[in-house]
Amino acid sequence: MKVDNDLVILSGLGEAVAFITLNRPEHKNCLDKHTIHRLNELQRQLEEDKAVQVVVIRGAGGTFSAGGDLKGYIDLYKQPEAFHTFLSEFHQLLDSIEASKKIYVAIIDGYCAAGGLELLLACDVVIAAQSAKIGDAHVNFGQLPGAGGSQRLPRTVGLMKARYLMFTGEFIDAIEAERIGLVSKVIADPDLEAFINKLLSRLSSMSPLGMAGMKHLVNQGLKTDIASGLSMELDFVHHYATTSRDATEGLIAFHEKRKPRFI
Repeated sequence: MKVDNDLVILSGLGEAVAFITLNRPEHKNCLDKHTIHRLNELQRQLEEDKAVQVVVIRGAGGTFSAGGDLKGYIDLYKQPEAFHTFLSEFHQLLDSIEASKKIYVAIIDGYCAAGGLELLLACDVVIAAQSAKIGDAHVNFGQLPGAGGSQRLPRTVGLMKARYLMFTGEFIDAIEAERIGLVSKVIADPDLEAFINKLLSRLSSMSPLGMAGMKHLVNQGLKTDIASGLSMELDFVHHYATTSRDATEGLIAFHEKRKPRFI
């Protein structure tokens, strides 16, 4: 199934992998209030689709996203309530991606800046084309990250590197982004599509319950101290192992020398 829209394209409903394509290439896929509203609608729709295990986010036209709609902000800033609604919806979108049991994969080619970086930071796996350029860039035009960037970036790359990227507005290449832990893996541009297909095939073959549990353990653990995180892990894994069909099926499949048949 494919849902076309001036702002976003959604495809793959009812399948293991769904694709969200930011579809404003003439505007560098900027994330204005209408796009964010639409993305929230689609994210809720995907949550209800039990078949979908992996969600891929990418941009049309050779750019992931150049960030917010700076021209639109001129009017939006004059409407405090409307601007607050926009920020709240942006936060809701990224929080929902992080809280989802599905795995979100961002594919970065071209430029990824400001709000685009904030969207990247909420995803679980980030694959970048070698030619990609990534930066916070808010400060270049006197703006601030309002969708979680000031909180997620330091937690991802460390305090000093985050400050440098935020204070200078500098763009870095994909190799540097991988080195500092901002992206999961860099792929040469000609090999990008083949690698993505292979990755998605692998991710969608995994246990949905296991992947959701792994995501929960990592994300919840980062929100607390190490002692609390270890205690949480013990309880969660005990419950998963003793109640989950997937955990038992994986062991039986190993013993029988076959591929697991997960739910």
